[in-house]
Amino acid sequence: MIRCDIYKGSKKAEMFLYVPSDRGLQDVPEALLTTFGDLKLVMSLLLTNSRKLARVDSTAVIAELQQKGFYLQMPPSNWTDTSAKD
Repeated sequence: MIRCDIYKGSKKAEMFLYVPSDRGLQDVPEALLTTFGDLKLVMSLLLTNSRKLARVDSTAVIAELQQKGFYLQMPPSNWTDTSAKD
């Protein structure tokens, strides 16, 4: 279980940065922060292994927050496999 803050930036649509609430942005590399532009706090929440998140697995988010100090959620892929036949 970990309390985290989720930010979005002004430069990249649908890209989110999760950080532990108690450490904030201090562990996020400067180069990554630059790619976001101006950061805006979207929400704070308590993450548990059983918590459902829209696009990512909460267990993976918790693991990266503990190991790296942040989790980067990339925008969804717009790629569609058109080679599949019915």
